[in-house]
Amino acid sequence: MQTMKNNPVHSKKNASPHSKQIKRLWGRLIVLTVAITVFTILFAVTANAASVSVDVNSDAKDGAMSELQLLFLFVLLALAPSLLMMMTSFTRIVIVLSFLRNAIGLQQTPPNQVIIGLALALSLFIMSPVISTINTEAIEPLQKGKITEEVALEKMQDPIKEFMLKQTKDKDLDMFLSLSGDEDVVESGNTESLKNLDLSVIVPAFITSELKRAFTMGFLLFLPFLIIDMIVSSTLMSMGMVMLPPSMISLPFKLMLFVVVDGWSLLIEMLITSFN
Repeated sequence: MQTMKNNPVHSKKNASPHSKQIKRLWGRLIVLTVAITVFTILFAVTANAASVSVDVNSDAKDGAMSELQLLFLFVLLALAPSLLMMMTSFTRIVIVLSFLRNAIGLQQTPPNQVIIGLALALSLFIMSPVISTINTEAIEPLQKGKITEEVALEKMQDPIKEFMLKQTKDKDLDMFLSLSGDEDVVESGNTESLKNLDLSVIVPAFITSELKRAFTMGFLLFLPFLIIDMIVSSTLMSMGMVMLPPSMISLPFKLMLFVVVDGWSLLIEMLITSFN
């Protein structure tokens, strides 16, 4: 009994130097990693310090940015993802592409990165007239000092409002107008008066209309692939192959149908023309 009691103590004494060595090794590795990281950051900063300079001028002369313009730029960069989803064609495109992937029966093909990248490229193509209008009417005059920041902000809103109002359904816009109590702002039969509405009314109406259109397009995409699933499942049922998953058999036929009809070109053309 005495030897049995002493064995655990003896084993702990033997194990303690080994555990101390492991702790010392981990401590050295952590210190080395932190030192390498700090050295890399300091080296990058010192290497680029001579070539990188920010010219902030309160008078905004000679093409320099004022403090207010620099602050506005930082705020715009921070809100860029939200603005991309709420005020552009990105939402409809990415939802339709996700519906297509689910309709075919593919879980991770194409991956999310490819879908988001394609949606960004198509959104840039669709929004290029709006971006060019904002650049010529607001950004360039602001940089040259011809207009103030308040006037530039108003001129930036006009092309975006015009784009969103073209894609917004009247029913959705009337709903948000009634909820906000701004029915008197809009004159009956005058479309120019719609531009006087605030973005707090136009943006939710636009998003609601985009979700409705995206789900409608997704439903139409599901129909041909659903027919293939029904045909394959009924064929397997009549042949007595109950244990064979229908999705395994229907997936090659779905891919073949999508490739034969040149589905990607048709889908991209449909998405682009739906905004005209």
